[in-house]
Amino acid sequence: MPPSLTSFTDDARIAFDTLTDRATGLVNPTLRLGVTGLSRAGKTVFISSLVHNLLNGGRLPLFEPVRSGRVSSIRLEPQPDDAIPRFQYEDHIQALVRERIWPDSTRAISELRITLDYQSASGWSRMFSPGRLSIDIVDYPGEWLLDLPLLAQDYKTFSDNAVSLAGNGVRAELAREWFGLAASIDMEGPADEMTARRLSESFAAYLKACKSDERSLSTLPPGRFLLPGELDGSPALTFAPMPNVPDTRPEKGSLRAMMERRFEAYKSVVVKPFFREHFARLDRQIVLIDALQAVNRGPEAVQDLERALADVLACFRPGTNSFLSSLLGRRIDRVLVAATKADHLHHESHDRLQAITRRLVDRAIHRIGMTGAGIDVMALASVRATREATVREDGHLLPVITGTPMPGERIGDEIFDGIKKTAIFPGDLPENPEAFFRDIDGSDEKTSLPDLNIVRFRPPSVDEIGGGIALSVPHIRLDRAMQFLFGDRLA
Repeated sequence: MPPSLTSFTDDARIAFDTLTDRATGLVNPTLRLGVTGLSRAGKTVFISSLVHNLLNGGRLPLFEPVRSGRVSSIRLEPQPDDAIPRFQYEDHIQALVRERIWPDSTRAISELRITLDYQSASGWSRMFSPGRLSIDIVDYPGEWLLDLPLLAQDYKTFSDNAVSLAGNGVRAELAREWFGLAASIDMEGPADEMTARRLSESFAAYLKACKSDERSLSTLPPGRFLLPGELDGSPALTFAPMPNVPDTRPEKGSLRAMMERRFEAYKSVVVKPFFREHFARLDRQIVLIDALQAVNRGPEAVQDLERALADVLACFRPGTNSFLSSLLGRRIDRVLVAATKADHLHHESHDRLQAITRRLVDRAIHRIGMTGAGIDVMALASVRATREATVREDGHLLPVITGTPMPGERIGDEIFDGIKKTAIFPGDLPENPEAFFRDIDGSDEKTSLPDLNIVRFRPPSVDEIGGGIALSVPHIRLDRAMQFLFGDRLA
């Protein structure tokens, strides 16, 4: 990707927005935390659990400001951006705690502000710091993040990349209809709205098939083809990549000219505003991934997740916020990549899940460089839906997890009803994460992958007293994530 994704005008507007944010921050210190993730990773659940545990005195032994008792109060406050929908925390907690269902997934951008009053650990800092930090949590779909590399591409490059990717592995079968339609159309012929519509619908159907639970593929730009929202049916979303696009200027009035113009409109109308108004204003970022789902679907899904992560992490601006750079242009100085649903495994496999996640991001970390930007990896469960136990089988103790599987989940011939609790042996991840990558990397050595029993569980039952929630939502390593993402700003 080129060093800059934006024009001089965009950079000037970003600098102005940053100056405005910093001026406001002198009165009310603020950290903007971006929360995103690839499909099924649990962004909404992460934010809901984080806020709930902070507000309700959750067990957070690894979050030093709370553990040491330096935080005196925590509260939700009105968000600063009136034009952005509020993250509906109360509705999501109602679904999790009272109804024991998972809240709806992220389909658009939203925001929530939580403010912490604290006493600095440093006597010197207590003399000058107001002892208050507002955290603006910005929730947005991971598909939007995967669009940012498009800013560095023209229509031909976009088409070549999309066609090349669609021609490999399981994608080739899923793209058959789109490939057939594209091959039958003369892109140099006259522009026709119905032809453009059929192409875009066929390409969108291919992307949706890739995203389905049966395939669980992750590299799926343009993201708004999957989440069109208010742009559904607009010209900016009525285009598609084409095979064998020539490296010449298209004839005026041709279908190719229409495709190129609409691709550029997509970048201008959809991608640039998101980058300029939201992404470029972030201070910290967490990227959630469902690594277990990819592992369960096999090497091709793992390879695709690795490719998506490389594209995602390449979008971040590595570097530390110096005083001048923080005024003129933010740098995201901490990025956390977290594999969710660690509660679907016994704790003996948590370090192995983390090792697999580290392997997934190794190439991307090398690609963007470690200088300045702090990147960490962990396995967590935003909401712990299971407990651990042991069962005796054939004279051996077997580590299992217990919980209530979602209705319709199955293992072998057993289909769960969403009511009955059960004990499940999820399987063991290998000690060496390379076992998942040898075939992907083209090695002649074939490795048999473990059989995993990964099912979705209902949220746990949380006790209530007098109509109020008595206990915070249980989690795994949520406090460690908090410490990395904003613990230093409460020092």
